[in-house]
Amino acid sequence: MYPLSLLRLPHQRTPKVPIISGIDEVICSEREPPQLPLSNHQHSHVQQSEQLFALSAPSHSAQILISGTIVWAHHEIEQLKQYGEVVQLTSTSRQQFYDELQTKYANTVAIYRHNDSAGKIGFFDKELIDRLPSTVKFICHNGAGYDQIDVSAATARGIQVSHTPAAVDDATATTALFLIVSSLRQFWKAEVNARKGVFKQGLQPASDPEGKTLGIIGMGGIGGAVAKRALGFDMKIKYHNRREIQPPPSFPCEYVSTMDELLATSDVVSLNLPLNDKTANSFGKKQFSKMKVGSVLINTARGGVVEQEAFINALNSGKLSSAGLDVYPEEPKIDQRLIDMPNVTLLPHMGTETRETQHKMEVLVIDNIKSAISSGKLLNQVHEQK
Repeated sequence: MYPLSLLRLPHQRTPKVPIISGIDEVICSEREPPQLPLSNHQHSHVQQSEQLFALSAPSHSAQILISGTIVWAHHEIEQLKQYGEVVQLTSTSRQQFYDELQTKYANTVAIYRHNDSAGKIGFFDKELIDRLPSTVKFICHNGAGYDQIDVSAATARGIQVSHTPAAVDDATATTALFLIVSSLRQFWKAEVNARKGVFKQGLQPASDPEGKTLGIIGMGGIGGAVAKRALGFDMKIKYHNRREIQPPPSFPCEYVSTMDELLATSDVVSLNLPLNDKTANSFGKKQFSKMKVGSVLINTARGGVVEQEAFINALNSGKLSSAGLDVYPEEPKIDQRLIDMPNVTLLPHMGTETRETQHKMEVLVIDNIKSAISSGKLLNQVHEQK
């Protein structure tokens, strides 16, 4: 294990990130949703989780700040104590956090960051990152998407950032497939009607997924997992990335070099791309105009990549026959107009909310911290810093 004095980062350069312009040039990197508020089951673990941090490593060790609640990976947290003093975030406001950075958290080297900490100390924006002690060298985020972290500010401070890409692929892809089937078959509305005692009434003619073309924007880990599941329904797969995947995927799919062609030839479009300055509101009026009349939009990425008014208009005009959403621009708020639409399937950003996936995510964050402290390198460093 490296002593604290040896935890020095290599000389940091401004990462050479390609200049991209909007959704046509998006890098196929995907997300795991901001975490939902803790469920009753998770709340039952909070006290137990906090008790795990009562026993700490010797005071001379590097501090590891846990900014969030460990629900599943209790054994791994115990192991983490061999790498440093594990400290639980107790600050209840940003100002209190700033004050305690000079005292309680003054020797922090690595931060386990979870989106549920945003309710207490806010996003890891430039202001917060600039206030971190100089000892902080690593921010290890629990999530594939990391739009709540200012990576540029972290890079300027010599702080490496990691995320949990592969851990979320299966659960998010399963969510996307549910939304695809529900949107095509109107299952959600049929279930609501059945619970009201309305039997097979008030439904428009539905569509089979078999033989339909699924266009995937962002064929990364999640996009690939969506494709493989959709093939089980005999859907045809097309995808658009900045570049064609080489070597080609092991499953049948067609690369489409332009966004316009993908939209014009797909019956269902699945968004699997990150939210950043280049992709925010980048799927808008122009993109909807290129889609087939009566097509379907599925979004399990981030609500902010879709321009909301253009989306509502596409649904109202019939350009979109239906849509399936797990993400929204202003979570937890959902636009009432979407709630009132019987042809839109809505989920409360629960793409990764399974015990198996949450456990995998927690373990991967802890593994990144272990690697950071023992070798000075992260296992899953964000692409902007590579």
